[in-house]
Amino acid sequence: MPRDSVSVTATENAPKSISELETLLQDDIKVKVAGIEVDGVLRGKYMSKEKFMSAASSDGFNFCSVIFGWDMHDTVYSKELLISNRANGYRDLIASIDLSTYRRIPWENNVPFFLVSFLDPDTKEPICADPRGVLRKVAANAQAKGWRCLAGCEYEYFQFKETPESLAKKGFKDLQPLTPGMHGYSLLRTQLNTEYFNDLFDESLKFQVPLEGHHTETGPGVYETALAYTDALRMADNAILFKFLAKSVGMKRGVVPSFMAKPWGNLPGCSGHIHVSLRDANGKSLFAVSDDQLKDGRPGAQYEDTKFLSQEGEWFLAGVLAGLPDVMPMLVPTINGYKRLVGGEAFWAPNAVTYGYDSRAASVRIISPPSVPPSATRLEIRVPGADMNPYFALSAIFALGLRGIEKKLSLPGPPVSQLTQEDKRNGKVQMLPQSLEAATERMMRPDSIAREESVFGNDFVDHFGGTRQHEVRLWNEAVTNWEVERYLELA
Repeated sequence: MPRDSVSVTATENAPKSISELETLLQDDIKVKVAGIEVDGVLRGKYMSKEKFMSAASSDGFNFCSVIFGWDMHDTVYSKELLISNRANGYRDLIASIDLSTYRRIPWENNVPFFLVSFLDPDTKEPICADPRGVLRKVAANAQAKGWRCLAGCEYEYFQFKETPESLAKKGFKDLQPLTPGMHGYSLLRTQLNTEYFNDLFDESLKFQVPLEGHHTETGPGVYETALAYTDALRMADNAILFKFLAKSVGMKRGVVPSFMAKPWGNLPGCSGHIHVSLRDANGKSLFAVSDDQLKDGRPGAQYEDTKFLSQEGEWFLAGVLAGLPDVMPMLVPTINGYKRLVGGEAFWAPNAVTYGYDSRAASVRIISPPSVPPSATRLEIRVPGADMNPYFALSAIFALGLRGIEKKLSLPGPPVSQLTQEDKRNGKVQMLPQSLEAATERMMRPDSIAREESVFGNDFVDHFGGTRQHEVRLWNEAVTNWEVERYLELA
């Protein structure tokens, strides 16, 4: 079970003791468990109830560390990394069961389900790259200051009228979108696959992954789903489990939902926007201005766009902007994710260190009065795609924001409304890395903000950075259809 006192919103009926757990599982014969690896893939298994109860009553159970020694396609990393390698024999980790994550999987006969976190078998401490452990550490840092990290994630994702078998048979070419055309917020398009569309919402509620909104987005077969705002660790759990749910429900309906960031070159990509805020011990938003500042705004705000954002909120924003280029692989972890950013504003994807009040053209959108009440004041980070690992993305945002408050950082320049395309070309605006290779090099350099111990530290950066170098190497070795079509005949 978790080894710190970070406040987390537990699921309904989550057991608080082994006695309650025994009662909860009295009619079950097995339990499903899963943990998360660096690519955000759930890895797990069924356990007998007896084995599970034994593990829940102790530090946990043994789980092969190879899930931190290979990539999402089970290919061992080309470079030996810290956690799992030939030298340590791909030894076991301890999978520590988090009872607060109790759910039942409605499409699997209501089998009980729990998430785990991975611990070092010698120290019993979280391993450096365990996604839940990394986010829990950041949340604990905020809690030590009396603050609670809150977040909400939004996913855009394509649906294909395919199966895993048809994808393989077609070689992932000529895939059939679930519906044709560009129909954002359409009431008609959802009538074509109403059972699947409604299953996503209804099963989410049963699975204790509450949603705030669910609709079509522009693009053939594209949906957007907004997950209900909650504390950061619960949000990351919900976000990763929503993907699992969507893919599971899709299999039953002959649909493959894809959270790939940019499946089509000539269409908008799929975002994974993240809303964040901090609350104090009384539940008040740390980003909100005081009541007497609601008319004219906060005195001393750096710019007009931040006058309805508190001083701590402005420092938090400055911290995110200062560190954004150094943590890009944590927000955009795939080769394909950067294809979404290359198009920039033409495809509603930010590619520079920018911010602005209620601006969807900026990397960070300020949402504050007068458009929302003070209690809803928050920041929307618009850089991540739907392929993000939500644990790492949330960890990066909050770690950088907390750093900004700690150092009382200033904003790097004016808001996006005062900038031009020429400002980007002449270097007045800092551009974000445009490839995973460039982003990884920047994150791993010796003076990277990500390497600061108060942010992520060397062990995490070296391990996670090594996994991204592996991804880049595979991409550099690949020969694509574009290359063959362009060069085979005429070169």
